[in-house]
Amino acid sequence: MASILAVPLFMSVLTAAQQMVISIPGSSAYTVPAGFPTSVFSSYWLKPVPTQEPQPALYDPTLNITFPFNLTNPKTIPTTDNDPVYCPHPVANISNTSAAALVQSAFSNITGIIEGNATATNCSRCTAALSVGKVVAQYAPEYVPDLLVTLCETFQFSSNATCVANYAAGSFGAIWTQVLALADVSGLDGHYICNDLSSTFCPAPTTSPLNVTGLFPKPKPANASAPAASGQRVKVLHLSDFHIDPRYSAASEANCSASFCCRTNVHAAGAGAGQISLPAPLYGSFKCDTPYYLGLAALQSISPLTGTHGNSSVAWTVYTGDLVSHDPQNQLSRAYTEYAELSVYTLFKEYIGSPVFPVLGNHDSNPEAIDAPHSLPAPLGQQFSWNYDHVASLWQQNGWINSTIANEARLHYGAYSVQNQYGLRIITLNTDFWYKSNYLNYINTSDPDVSGMLQFLIEELQSAEDAKERVWILGHVLPGWDGSNPLDNPTNLFYQIVDRYSPHVIANVFFGHTHEDQVMIYYANNGTNQTAANALTPGWICPSITPLTNLNSGFRMYEVDTGSFEIYESYTWYANVSSFPNLNATGPTYQIEYSTRDAYNISWPETSPLNAKYWHAVTEAMETDISLVEKFNTFQSKSSVKTPNCTSEACAAAKICYMRSGSAPLGRNCPQGYGSVQSAFDPPTT
Repeated sequence: MASILAVPLFMSVLTAAQQMVISIPGSSAYTVPAGFPTSVFSSYWLKPVPTQEPQPALYDPTLNITFPFNLTNPKTIPTTDNDPVYCPHPVANISNTSAAALVQSAFSNITGIIEGNATATNCSRCTAALSVGKVVAQYAPEYVPDLLVTLCETFQFSSNATCVANYAAGSFGAIWTQVLALADVSGLDGHYICNDLSSTFCPAPTTSPLNVTGLFPKPKPANASAPAASGQRVKVLHLSDFHIDPRYSAASEANCSASFCCRTNVHAAGAGAGQISLPAPLYGSFKCDTPYYLGLAALQSISPLTGTHGNSSVAWTVYTGDLVSHDPQNQLSRAYTEYAELSVYTLFKEYIGSPVFPVLGNHDSNPEAIDAPHSLPAPLGQQFSWNYDHVASLWQQNGWINSTIANEARLHYGAYSVQNQYGLRIITLNTDFWYKSNYLNYINTSDPDVSGMLQFLIEELQSAEDAKERVWILGHVLPGWDGSNPLDNPTNLFYQIVDRYSPHVIANVFFGHTHEDQVMIYYANNGTNQTAANALTPGWICPSITPLTNLNSGFRMYEVDTGSFEIYESYTWYANVSSFPNLNATGPTYQIEYSTRDAYNISWPETSPLNAKYWHAVTEAMETDISLVEKFNTFQSKSSVKTPNCTSEACAAAKICYMRSGSAPLGRNCPQGYGSVQSAFDPPTT
C-alpha cells in the first residue's frame, strides 16, 4: 500500500518542480544511447549483448593478475569463502582431546545458562554465556566458530543456513572468536555485544562520559569564523554507493524472497523451478544492485547534465564509499572485493576528468564491514592490510594521490589527508570504526578511539588550522541521522571535533551509506541549543547509484567557492528505475531532480552559501510548512514511486529531528521509525 499511496505525492512534487524555473548547469535530461560502450574495458570474457551483462576480463596491475571468469560468472556463484582465517593465539597449548572436552563443557554450561534460572535477566544470562565462550576463545580459538554455529542451530536463533552464514569460520565466526577472546565480556563490552545479538538480550548502553581535557592541542581561537568567499566557483561531483554487481543476470528474478535479487540463485516466494515472476531488466531493478549497463549509463550522463564537456571538467570528485555488491558473506571474498575496487575505479578514471578522492565503505572489505585496529595483538591488527595496500596503489596509479599520501593511506586504514589543486585540504576517514556491524568495535568500547582514527583527524585539523587551510571531511557511514547505524561513543567524539574546528577550518562533511538523499547539521555545544546562531557545519549524505532498495539511481554536483570552499548550489539528478522494464530502443534517462537553492523556497540571499545556517533555516520552515518535509521525503528516495508518504506531524517532527542530529546519541533521542524511505515507516507502537 505504501508505494500506491506515494504516487499522488510523487506526481505533485514533480508537477511543482516542473513549474519552478530552475537554473541548471547543463541539459535538463540525458537519454543514454542503447548498447554498451565496449571500449571502456580492453578485454572481455563475455562481450555485452542486448540481453545480458558483459563480463570484462580485468587485469589488476597492483596484484599482477587477471581476475578469473568464475569469480563473477552469474552461473557459478560461490557458496564458501576460502580466504585466510585469523584466530587469536591461545593463551596455552592444550591437546585436541582437551580442547574438545572444553568445548563440550562450554556447550553444556551455556545450555544451562539459557534454560535455567528463570529469575535471571536476559542480559545477565547473555553476558554469563559470553564469559563461558571467552574461555574457549582463549584456550581453543579454532573451535569457537563451530560452537557458535551449534548453539545458534540448537536454540533456533536463526535458520540453520543463516547460523552457518553468520558464524562459520570463513564468515564472521573467526571475527567473533577475536571479540570473545579480547573483549571485557562481563562489562560494557559484553553489554554492547548482547545488544547487538538482540535488543531483547541487553538494552543499548548509554553514552559514556567524554573527557575532552587535553584532547585538542590548542584551544579554539576566539571569534573563529569562515573566511570570505573569493567569488570564483568550480563544479565538484559527489558520487556514492556504486555497488557494482558483475553477477547481475538480466531476466532472472527481480522480486525474489531474499533481500538481494537479480541473480540466478534466488527465486520468488512460492515459485517453481524456472518460474520468473518479475524478469530483471537489463539496467537494474528496485531490489538489485548496479549492473554494468546502469553504472555506465550514470557515468555517461554526468558530462551532459553537469555541463562539463571538454576542458570544463569538474574540478574534483568525492566518492563516499561502497563499491562491492550486497552478496551474502559466503559469496564474498578478498578477490571479489579487489575486483570491484579495480572495476569501479577504472570506470571513474575513464569517465571523470578530474581527481577522485575516495573513501572506503563498509562493503569495501572482507568480511564485510570488518576492520581491525592496529592495537590488536599481531597478526590481528594487520589482518586487513591487504585491502589498504590494494586501494592505495590503485589511487596512486590513477594519479589521484602521490606515493607519500598512498603510504599514509596504507598506515591509516585507507584514510588519508591531501591538499587538492585549489588549496582545499581533504581528510578522509574509515568510518567502519564507528559502525555497529564492525564487531571488532566491541573490544574496549569505553575508548571512543581505539583505532586512533579520530586522533589522526585531530592532528590533521590542527595542522590545517595552523596553516589557515580549509577542510572537507569525507566518510562513509554517517555518524548521526536516526542513530541506527553508528556507535555512540566514537560519534560523540567526532561531534566534539567538528565543533572545535568549525566553522573556520571545516567547511563541509560528506557521507554516503544509506543510499538516500539526506542532510545533517552540526551545532555548537553538542547540539544542546539548536539555533541558527549555533549552526556550524552541514553534513551532506549523497544519494546512491544503486537502486537497492526501492530507490531510484542518482548523483549530485556542487558549485563551490574556491576561497571559502563552501557550497553555493547543489544539483541532484536521478533515473526512474520503474521505467527500466520498458526500455528497448534507448538506455535510461537521467534528469534533473532539484536544485537545493530553489527547492525549499526560503528567503536566502543569493550571495550566502548553503551552509549549516541555511539548512537550519530549512528545518525552521519545515516546522510551519509540512509540504517542505513531504518534498524532502520524496527527494530522500530520488523521487522513487516506492516512497512512503510523510504527511503526518509525527513523521515531520522525526525528519526535522534527524536533520539536526549529527551523532548517534542525538539521533537515538529522536522519534524512531521514520529514518529510511526504503520500506513503510515503522514507528514504535508504545
